[in-house]
Amino acid sequence: MPLDQQHEHDRKKDSRSEMSFFDHIIELRTHILRSVMAISVVAITCFLNKDFIFSTVIFGPKNPDFPTYRIICNFSHWVGAGENMCFSPPQFKLITRELGEVLMQHMYISFWLGVIGAFPFILWEFWRFIKPGLHENERKAVRGIVAICTVLFLLGVAFGYYIVAPFAISFLAGYTLEGLEVAPTLDSYVSYMTMFTLPMGLVFELPVFAYFLAKIGVVGAAFLRTYRRQAIVIILIIAAIITPPDVVSQTLVAIPLFGLYEASILVVARVQRLREKALKAAGNKSSQVTPYEED
Repeated sequence: MPLDQQHEHDRKKDSRSEMSFFDHIIELRTHILRSVMAISVVAITCFLNKDFIFSTVIFGPKNPDFPTYRIICNFSHWVGAGENMCFSPPQFKLITRELGEVLMQHMYISFWLGVIGAFPFILWEFWRFIKPGLHENERKAVRGIVAICTVLFLLGVAFGYYIVAPFAISFLAGYTLEGLEVAPTLDSYVSYMTMFTLPMGLVFELPVFAYFLAKIGVVGAAFLRTYRRQAIVIILIIAAIITPPDVVSQTLVAIPLFGLYEASILVVARVQRLREKALKAAGNKSSQVTPYEED
């Protein structure tokens, strides 16, 4: 780093360290306001595109031409299974029981789509707030954390939308009794769609949480391996909570959760190896004594 840039960096760091508690609160408020503005921009954009948001995005998994159904059916034909693997949800209508339900659900959907769309910017603002308080080695240790968290979150949301939602909706809509017509409310349908997507985005952040817990020495790879069976039980409980009460949806959620748990073990093990290597290097350096002669 050039000398003038180093001086500028040190000056900003010193000014940040001299900030009072209320100065930090004011700065935090600025980052929060920027995040709220980003959410508002995306939410308003979604609100103004009502037909596309409802017919294509929200109602997509209930339509037979949804990409998941077509891909699985094409795969069934490709492996020579014919129509055996093809499936799609039964046709059902959504109803509303309250006068303002459509408007409220429209606003509700727009808000959460705003959060999802602005998630990278929210993480970036949070990172800008905490970055000045970190040492240089700490910044290097979490380099790229915003991109990693964003990718994992969006992968989780996409997994819930394209994998969990189609199977769950097909099962729930087809589970009925003789003489009954499936006609869920719009509020019920939107609530399930939210449950299928947002929690999966947060659950996919498990390796990141494991990384920070390993950095502060709370968990280790041996601990995670020892309690793997207990973790499987917890994973099944979580899958049962965030999915409808059917085996297919719970299995679809439990499998990637277990994969994330195994990935977390690898992440924690790598953190431990790097820490042990750094401690060993520091120990070797401190053990070296330069001989000298007294005058």
